Amino acid sequence: MPLTLASLVQHSALKLSVRAGESRLDTPVRWAHVSELADPVPYMEGGELLLITAMKLDADDPQEMRAYVRRLAAAGVVGIGFAIGVNYEAVPEALVEAARTEDMPLLEVPRRTPFLAISKAVSAALAADQYRAVTAGFEAQRELTRAALSADGPAELLAKLAAHVHGWAALYDTSGAVVAAAPDWAARRAARLTPDVERLRERPAPASAVVGGSEDRVELQSLGTGRRARGALAVGTGAPLGTAERYAVHSAVALLTLTTERSRSLHDAESRLGAAVLRMLLADEPDHARAVAGDLYGSLLDAPFRLVVAEPALAGTAQPEGLALLADTVESAAARTGEALLVVPEPGRLVVLASDAGAAVQACTDHAETLEARRGRDAAGPEPDELVIGLSAPAGPGGVAAALKQADQALAVARRRGRPMVEHEDMAAGSVLPLLADDAVRAFADGTLRALREHDATGRGDLVASLQAWLSRHGQWDAAAADLGVHRHTLRYRMKRVEEILGRSLEDPDVRMELWLALKATSTTPG
Repeated sequence: MPLTLASLVQHSALKLSVRAGESRLDTPVRWAHVSELADPVPYMEGGELLLITAMKLDADDPQEMRAYVRRLAAAGVVGIGFAIGVNYEAVPEALVEAARTEDMPLLEVPRRTPFLAISKAVSAALAADQYRAVTAGFEAQRELTRAALSADGPAELLAKLAAHVHGWAALYDTSGAVVAAAPDWAARRAARLTPDVERLRERPAPASAVVGGSEDRVELQSLGTGRRARGALAVGTGAPLGTAERYAVHSAVALLTLTTERSRSLHDAESRLGAAVLRMLLADEPDHARAVAGDLYGSLLDAPFRLVVAEPALAGTAQPEGLALLADTVESAAARTGEALLVVPEPGRLVVLASDAGAAVQACTDHAETLEARRGRDAAGPEPDELVIGLSAPAGPGGVAAALKQADQALAVARRRGRPMVEHEDMAAGSVLPLLADDAVRAFADGTLRALREHDATGRGDLVASLQAWLSRHGQWDAAAADLGVHRHTLRYRMKRVEEILGRSLEDPDVRMELWLALKATSTTPG
């Protein structure tokens, strides 16, 4: 327990008596200080018991005493100790009334009690309190260490920490999601602080912040030794942490950081193993891949799964932070549901093999929808730190190479369309016509039809419309002529002029196909 004025009053050897401020004797005392200055405020830090004999004060002057006590109260002085029998035989009534007005504790110090005895008592009590705090901190450290090494690991550590601080504690992963909380009810409270955790994550580690409102006071601490935080710890209490509680929090941060860094080392080893497994799958060696993966990715390789490929949205830019953040996001999502995941970081891109319809794939979809909504609000293209994602169709162990090709194709289409993510199934289903919105395709189409359009611009015929009608009717002269409202001989003449101008035969099916796609491309709206 911290030293208070009540503790000093109850100290039998000091013989102190209370003359004013009885209701505030439970105020903690940080130090005892002797000063006979008329204005000692410049030398006060707050929390002191000021010991005086009024050597340089007119303690019988009510106005001077009111001003004196008011200054001390504003400076944070917690009490006044007045020695009688030195300059005054009794505590002056003017000082007593001033102390009562400011509700300032005023202690009467008898002649036989030297100020040095009070200072020694305060110093001894503070030292004993500090010793108790350090001892309690070491005991908390031992308990937290045992908890961290237990089977429950972080969850048990949080439970012990919450008990030591008489509050609650929560652990967040790199995405800002709550991993564990103690007591159980604290999980909902901790989830409301995710935006604060995300802001903390943007600062170089280690970083801390104090948040909260009327409910409690919450300290956030980032976890990790590198520049990027690997998680965060939240500690909620009803009041600022004391010395012993602070020791416990610091120990928890150190232990969770060690756990996080150890997990990161294991994660890096898993990434290297995952890259080897992916190479075996791409080489169509699923049995070897399963043997190497063992239990680590075994369930994932039983299909169906999908391949995800992510790259910076702006080609040619390197965004390791964005790619690392996406990797953290999908890993956290998979960890929360217990699904297996294979993540392979590559230079300038990220490859993920994830369960079909699993949490990791959904995390990619959510990420893309968030970017889509932001772009819609801002009516702008991708930001420099954004990613573009391609998602393959569901595949099995023998189809990884094809799935990777599908994901790359979907990514290329997403980049051309300015979309955050495209699924290969969306490309394969329905019409091929949206793909004709590519700028290179449209340039080819404009070049192919330019001579015909220039001919039509002279008013000597309607060759483009006639070509489109003829192709749409699969070369049926009567039906196409009827659509145009001309005689079939007129249409035959026009098609002959098309062949002459283009220098190509309409009998060639490849020519007809290219002309039809050119006509569709020039009428397709980009997007």
